[in-house]
Amino acid sequence: MKSTRRTLLAAAALISLTASAFAADGPIKIGAVVSATGPASFLGDPQQKTLQHYVAKINAEGGVLGRKLELVLYDDASDANKANAFARRLIIQDEVDVIIGASTTGSTMAMVPQVEAAKIPNVSLAAASVIVEPVKPFVFKMPHSDRMAAYKVLEEMKKRGFTQIALLSDTGGFGKSGRTETLKAAEALGMKVVEDQNYGEKDTDMTPQLTRVKSSPAQAILVFGTGQAPAIVARNYQQLAVKQPLYTTHGQASTEFIRIAGKAAEGIRMPSPALLIASSLAANDPQRKVSVDYAKTFETTFKTDVSTFGGYAYDALFLVVDAIKRAGGTDKAKVRDAIETAKGFVGVSGIYTMTPKDHMGLDNSAFRMVEVTNGAFKEVK
Repeated sequence: MKSTRRTLLAAAALISLTASAFAADGPIKIGAVVSATGPASFLGDPQQKTLQHYVAKINAEGGVLGRKLELVLYDDASDANKANAFARRLIIQDEVDVIIGASTTGSTMAMVPQVEAAKIPNVSLAAASVIVEPVKPFVFKMPHSDRMAAYKVLEEMKKRGFTQIALLSDTGGFGKSGRTETLKAAEALGMKVVEDQNYGEKDTDMTPQLTRVKSSPAQAILVFGTGQAPAIVARNYQQLAVKQPLYTTHGQASTEFIRIAGKAAEGIRMPSPALLIASSLAANDPQRKVSVDYAKTFETTFKTDVSTFGGYAYDALFLVVDAIKRAGGTDKAKVRDAIETAKGFVGVSGIYTMTPKDHMGLDNSAFRMVEVTNGAFKEVK
């Protein structure tokens, strides 16, 4: 009887050791939720392409800590409810080591309670400040915040002598948060929002809002939203021959916006990561090499223009890889700590320094003001 018991214990110990060895030598599972289809495909499609390409590239070069990466990626089709379900699947069924995503604020916030409860590191590709404010122990994000965008645009407007502005924001998570941040920034900068209009993310005509703005005392206009709707605003703006200068946020920092808006995009200004003007960066700019290399690789591989949204995925993946290396493995608490202590991490979207009080790690120096000129982005000096 004792012999049988000893045999069973030995077998159990062997199984435990084998499982531990497999966990240490098996693939590192990177979960991801992106909006590859639906209204936010503008964001998620280049993110999916980027993650798939660079995971394959890393594996071809030997993996991380001698282990291959396994990308478990789901498309939430721009639906927060689907993002919530996929987060549950990644955690419970797929047993991933870390999660990248989602593409939008709404989808990210739907995932947050689950990743926090499971204590699994999550690096969001969405922008709203609410994702990391207040700080949530296991949640980080790569994009510049809506607050940063609001201040960057309003400070630019003020330099041009504009103190009365019109605000058009969408009713989604990013637009709502952006509206709040813009109203706060305007008050702090001594500016006045004289028209405060909103529109639905799927609306196809914003002429009623723009007609009101056109006849208002507003000296400039800020559109706060994502997806295709701001491009429709631009076209309606041109059709109505609105004279006030038009600004958008980094949510439109993509050549896809120019493609959809067409000639109506000309003259529009917006804050952007360095990636969109990579080739014109100074030779000694620390972001030049990584930005130029990513842009060249993406455009050569996918035969389409590089996107800042794909850039956020690039930064998220390599931030996670860097954290896993510094943590010496995939222990979730150690990886979380390594992300939180990332210092001077040079990405295509900025130079990140995370802290226990800052899970975004960027300041306004990570933004460049650009203007659409002759169908391309040019930095505003």
